[in-house]
Amino acid sequence: MANPRVFPLSCVVQQYAWGKVGSKSEVACLLASSDPLAQISEDKPYAELWMGAHPRGDAKILDNRISQKTLGQWIAENQNSLGQKVKDTFNGKLPFLFKVLSVETALSIQAHPNKELAEKLHLQAPEHYPDANHKPEMAIALTPFQGLCGFRPVEEIVTFLKKVPEFQSLIGEDATAQLKKSMNEGSGAMASALKNCFSHLMKSEKKVVVEQLNLLVKRISQQISNGNSMDDICGELLLQLHQQYPGDIGCFAIYLLNLITLKPGEAMFLEANVPHAYLKGDCVECMACSDNTVRAGLTPKFIDVSTLCEMLDYSPSPSKDRLFAPTLSQDDPYLSIYDPPVPDFTVMKIEVPGSVTEYKVLTLDSASILLLVQGTVTAIIPSVQAEIPLSRGGVLFIGANETVLLKLTVPKDLLIFRACCLL
Repeated sequence: MANPRVFPLSCVVQQYAWGKVGSKSEVACLLASSDPLAQISEDKPYAELWMGAHPRGDAKILDNRISQKTLGQWIAENQNSLGQKVKDTFNGKLPFLFKVLSVETALSIQAHPNKELAEKLHLQAPEHYPDANHKPEMAIALTPFQGLCGFRPVEEIVTFLKKVPEFQSLIGEDATAQLKKSMNEGSGAMASALKNCFSHLMKSEKKVVVEQLNLLVKRISQQISNGNSMDDICGELLLQLHQQYPGDIGCFAIYLLNLITLKPGEAMFLEANVPHAYLKGDCVECMACSDNTVRAGLTPKFIDVSTLCEMLDYSPSPSKDRLFAPTLSQDDPYLSIYDPPVPDFTVMKIEVPGSVTEYKVLTLDSASILLLVQGTVTAIIPSVQAEIPLSRGGVLFIGANETVLLKLTVPKDLLIFRACCLL
């Protein structure tokens, strides 16, 4: 019998403290639906589902005909399954890591280095920067998903400096004046002024930060107790972040960075050097296969303020510009393609109505990983005359140039996400 090149995976769950707890977590629900033996604890967080071959979360292969136990081991011995272009470009390795995230408390204020900086950081501090790769990433919402992404328009920041004296106190008079002046001087001046403001804020003395944050929390809390309606969402968000990370400088970042709430199916793409933080919700995420993150707030982990302040892209833009819209397929009415400007990954969303009995998955010259978020199907693989049952949460590895037919076994709408590499 031919060597199987399409097979189901059992994927690693990461139980980070910021994850949603028990069955409130989409990660836990997907796990419970796809694995009847999974024991979901209602008092433990389920933060991330890793679908890929990353060394810290290499998926197990659920096929008795395959001797290799993990996806990474199998790919190392079956590199042609990646597709010729992917194999040659990425040295015989799967270039992406596919995830589901369930976020209850905020992740750190962070950015990811480009390749040049990643190589430098890895050489200097491998304990904090574990590889030499860049880490562009994309988040596609499964539920309403809130995050910070990129610098706000300068006019919005200047408004916050007027309305929030505690914020202005940490930025300082000189940096504030430079930012106001830059509004009439063009993009270069605004970027320079933003860098000055952000650096002043992030390098503020801890004692001063705590004092100003406590003053701000007290003032906002009094406004709420006096029955004053919040004039913007940032007041409530600041109280939430302060509750999660008391006294943390990252709480003030909400006045500098765009606050975005993605609706299900909406996406944001985070290229190198873009400051961001995930705040709450469930999403599908895809990234280059790396673990490099430069952090500077809202985290107990290692922070590297100087590196972050130097590396960031200080181009201001409105929040709507941070949304990444998919392209609708010309040939397949059920297919949407999120294709970012990096070679490492592309994500496809497939929505098939329950009235359809069979769906042919697009054949690609790239290995891919398919996640069934909603529905029940049988995957039919003509090349080896095999059938694989998949329920909600099921994950399937598909080798390059393999044909897969999905037969709907229950007349219910399908929602599928698929990660691949389109070179």
